[in-house]
Amino acid sequence: MRVEVVGVPWDLGAARRGTDMGPIAMRYAGLYEALGALGLQVVDGGCIEVPVSEGHVQSQPRLRYLPEIVTVCRDVAGVVGGILSRHAMPLILGGDHSVTIGMLAGRRTAGLSGGVIWLDTHGDLNTEETSPSGNIHGMALAVATGRGVADLVRIGRGSTVTERQTVIVGVRSVDRLERAVLHQSEVTVFTMKDIDQRGIGAVVTQAIAVATDGGAQRFHLSVDLDVLDPLYAPGVGTRVRGGLTYREAHLEMELASDSGLVGSMDVVELNPTLDERNCTATLAVELIASALGEGIY
Repeated sequence: MRVEVVGVPWDLGAARRGTDMGPIAMRYAGLYEALGALGLQVVDGGCIEVPVSEGHVQSQPRLRYLPEIVTVCRDVAGVVGGILSRHAMPLILGGDHSVTIGMLAGRRTAGLSGGVIWLDTHGDLNTEETSPSGNIHGMALAVATGRGVADLVRIGRGSTVTERQTVIVGVRSVDRLERAVLHQSEVTVFTMKDIDQRGIGAVVTQAIAVATDGGAQRFHLSVDLDVLDPLYAPGVGTRVRGGLTYREAHLEMELASDSGLVGSMDVVELNPTLDERNCTATLAVELIASALGEGIY
């Protein structure tokens, strides 16, 4: 497998600074060594050039840094489309979760079918009307399903995923108005309660079936590191206790790998300024390796 790795050193979609250092932290934690050990052909695509908040005036509190995010997501979409046209797998290192808007738009323009498995403690289905913060990283899945501000939706020429092929796994913190959107949508949601009751193996198996529509369609795997319990992943900006354990997260990646249907992947919301001895970045690298084929023996 040829994997092309691109960083998006980006934090304008989030509530606090620091996720812009996520790509370098994962690279420093041995990403290329881990993927090379799997026998993968790995290409370092560098980083997409992004603006920083100090150089831009914030004029829309309900859609913070909208023009800048539109520009970067368009660039991400173009890069992802180019990687897929070369029959390689795109691996995007975030950056906050707004980068996935561009990732999914790139998949659509490249004609890649299949849904998305969205690992996240949050629903990310907010819009300008429902978001209590105006942070666009909490609107990324809404945009992908065709909701929200037109400037963002147009990047993918409409919805970039089909709701009935969209699965959120690990939810445990949903905004009040966002809850109604989730209930009204066709998105499949597995909360931490579902995982506790059914077990992570059963949940992931069903999630893959939904994302692939029971067929051989390659799905996108979006990993927001705050899906993990802060005990294992302290280096995120929105910590919520009660998330996935170390082994639950690895089993999720291993089952995704076993399916042979991971067509693209992003890992987001790593904030090294909040990390402890780079342990969250190290875990992120381990999870990427598990998703791309590393087994126990």
